[in-house]
Amino acid sequence: MLFVWLQHLLPQHAISRLLHWFTRLRLPWIKNPFTRWFIKHFNVNMAEAEEEDYRAYPDFNSFFTRSLKPGARPLASGNNVILCPVDGTVSQAGKIAGDAILQAKGHNYSLKALLGNSEKWSKQFNNGNFATLYLSPRDYHRIHMPIGGRLQQMVHIPGRLFSVNPLTTRKVPGLFARNERLACFFDTEAGPMAMVLVGAINVSSIETVWQGVITPPAGKKLQHWDYADKNIVLQAGSEMGRFNMGSTVIVLFAADRVSWAETIQAGEPVRMGMLLGVKKPE
Repeated sequence: MLFVWLQHLLPQHAISRLLHWFTRLRLPWIKNPFTRWFIKHFNVNMAEAEEEDYRAYPDFNSFFTRSLKPGARPLASGNNVILCPVDGTVSQAGKIAGDAILQAKGHNYSLKALLGNSEKWSKQFNNGNFATLYLSPRDYHRIHMPIGGRLQQMVHIPGRLFSVNPLTTRKVPGLFARNERLACFFDTEAGPMAMVLVGAINVSSIETVWQGVITPPAGKKLQHWDYADKNIVLQAGSEMGRFNMGSTVIVLFAADRVSWAETIQAGEPVRMGMLLGVKKPE
């Protein structure tokens, strides 16, 4: 509880700016010992990294957002599959109850608030399906497409930077609708899909493959990007963005369009490319 309470007092954005600076230092005598400690402390599997030698990365952030060897994350096969977009752990997954999304036992938060109070988009996902996926420090931190889609819009929503670890998720009401986040909206064969990339206290930067770095700076007002006429199409399994330091991804689909796999339960580990669910027949 003390850790959660202290987060209300900490200068969250200042800490993240400091970490942003530190993780981009290119001084071998600083970044190499720190990276070596990080690998050991969090039990990072470097055997699957495309570059196994941690000393070869120019800075810590390059190591943290490392690419994997070809074939390290095989994609689930079959008709109508929805792929898991990240490595991590299922925080919660299931049905959206009207506008209410389950955050943790006894805690819901508003879908509309999560999406920056957008009436247009929240209506499309009312009573739909959600999956909240938590990325720990040891995980692979690139984010991939669950299904092929055409990008429609993106919204950056400023906010706090509470930790998104399981303890804080249980204790801070409306956490995911309070933290800074980036909502990306797609048209897919399974109908509208949103991917919400949620920032956290040590997430110093969020970026996408089509727009580059979105934050920092954090800003104080909502920012909108409209891509409806840009024809930006991403295939299933392709990279769509990354966290420069880790956090949470929330995947949203409209009502009666997908069903989650039986393995997608709170607390279960997931890997990018495994089966997240299937598209329901129309």
